[in-house]
Parts: sequence; structure tokens; C-alpha cells
Amino acid sequence: MPARWQAERSDNNSRKRNQVMSTPSSAAQADIRSEKISITARDGYRLGATRFHANGQAKGNLLVAGGTGVPQRFYRRFAEYAAQQGFNVLTIDYRGTGESRPASLKGFEMDYLDWSEKDLPAAVDLLSQDPLPLYWIGHSFGGHAIGMLPNHDKITACFCFGTGAGWAGWMPRSEAFKIRLFWNVIMPAIVAWKGYMAWSLLGMGDDLPRGVYRDWKRWCKFPHYYFDDPSMPQVHDRYAAVRTPCAFITSRDDPWAPPQSRDAFARGYRNAPQTIYDIEPAKGKAPIGHMGYFRSEAQPFWDEALEWLVGQAGAVERKAVGVS
Repeated sequence: MPARWQAERSDNNSRKRNQVMSTPSSAAQADIRSEKISITARDGYRLGATRFHANGQAKGNLLVAGGTGVPQRFYRRFAEYAAQQGFNVLTIDYRGTGESRPASLKGFEMDYLDWSEKDLPAAVDLLSQDPLPLYWIGHSFGGHAIGMLPNHDKITACFCFGTGAGWAGWMPRSEAFKIRLFWNVIMPAIVAWKGYMAWSLLGMGDDLPRGVYRDWKRWCKFPHYYFDDPSMPQVHDRYAAVRTPCAFITSRDDPWAPPQSRDAFARGYRNAPQTIYDIEPAKGKAPIGHMGYFRSEAQPFWDEALEWLVGQAGAVERKAVGVS
């Protein structure tokens, strides 16, 4: 176990690791070659993405699947750091967001599932053309999407931060009250006025298409997200088909995806080898919350994720040649 972590067993038998925040090293801040590219989704929609080139010989390709309403630029520091450690990294804006947004979101038609069934699969197709392991870093929605990918079998391993079921009942009481007010009072009025999910007015994220709002709101009313949606019985088999090793990590102060919410969703990946543990925020330090996993001082989290991903690739190779 890396020295930067202290581990212990918690009462619910999931691992707990104490947070150690650090300042990025000068090596991590070195210039990394990057370029803007365009990816064609599986239905022809054009997506804005950024490719970060590995420093030296590449260890693998790494796809960053971001959270809902979180633009790819938010993950730039992590992408540069991973590239410095020897990974080719791709970040992407899903349709209707960031550099993949139309001129106007009003009247823009799409379904929330388009991101996981059309957009991210195209990124997986692109990266899997190289004879390198393909790794996945997910944040929030990025942990949901794996099970809906038609090509998840091309991914070597997935490491996800802050993925939860979205149900207010899993959240701390004060946060649950705000989320219920958000979904049932504030956001319906804003969507009716603007024609899309203009939650930037609340300082909560980039604006989202109406279809994302419609689907997200519906699924968040269920304790196990769309696994409980009677109109989507197919999701159980789709997630059961995932055999890719997956890690689901959350901070105990994450108000949107606390450990019990993470567990409620991760159970859907019932046939995937799973690594699950909680981060115990350091006393006297800034909260991690739902977004702190990708702040620059969270470098220890990044090291842990990258080491785990490479370790999974090694385990697959050893299994392939019959070495235990």
C-alpha cells in the first residue's frame, strides 16, 4: 500500500483511506503537448475533444468521462498530470455541452443516454485503435456510463470518483432538502422559462439540454437510479454484462454521492471485479465534496488511480499467460 495512504476497516467493511492533499510537483507542471480535435459520435454528431500526448513512451490510453454539466476544461490539470506520467489522455465535451454545444440549447433535442450510447463509445472506438491498454477515469456520470456502452469490452479497467445513485434519500439531510427543492420547485420554473436546464443561473454547472434535465430528474427519484425505473428493465442485463475491473471511490463528505449512494449504484455492476473504498477528508483541510477529486492538490488521488489502472492491466496480462 502506498505510504501516502493510511487504511483501516470501517464498520461496513468497505475500506477507508485518510486524505493527504499535496501541492503538484514541478514535474507535473511541465509543458504537455495537446491539441483540440473533433470526434464523430456514432450517429454523426460532431464532438469537441482534447488530446494530451504522453511524455515519453506511452503506458496506455486514458479516457476521461466527466460529470454531468462539467466541461472538459475542468479536467485539464488531471489530464496534463496523467500525460506527464506517460498516458495519452482524451477529454471530451458531450453533445449539448461545452465545445459540443449547438448555437442554442432551446429546442435542441437529445436524450441523456446519448452520451453513453453514442458519444463516449466513439471516443472508445478512437482510442482502442492503438495497441495500448485503454483506461477509463470516470467522475460522477462517468461511472454511470460504463454499463451503457456498447463497446465496454474494449476497456482494460475503470477508476471512478464520486459516482452515486442521485437519490436525495442517500444524501445528508440538509443537502437532500436543497436537492428536492431544486428538482421540484426551482428547476421546473427555470426550464419552463428558458427551454433548457439553465442551472448556470444558480452557479451550479454548465447549462444542459432539456432532454438531460427530463431524464436525470426522473431517474434521481429512484433509490437505485434507472435500475429502479420500470420503463428500463434492460439496464440490469446491460450492466451485468460488464466484466471490466472497476474501482468506485468516494469521499465521505461528498454531498451528492456519499458512500451509501455509491454502493446503491455500483451494485448494478454485479459481475465486474470491484474495488470500493472511501476517502476520509483531512481535518483542517478544504472539503473534497463532489468536485474536489480533480482539484490540483488532489494529486495523491490521481497517483492512486493511475497505479491501480496499470496494476489491473498487469493482472490481465498475467492471467492471459497463466501466471498467478
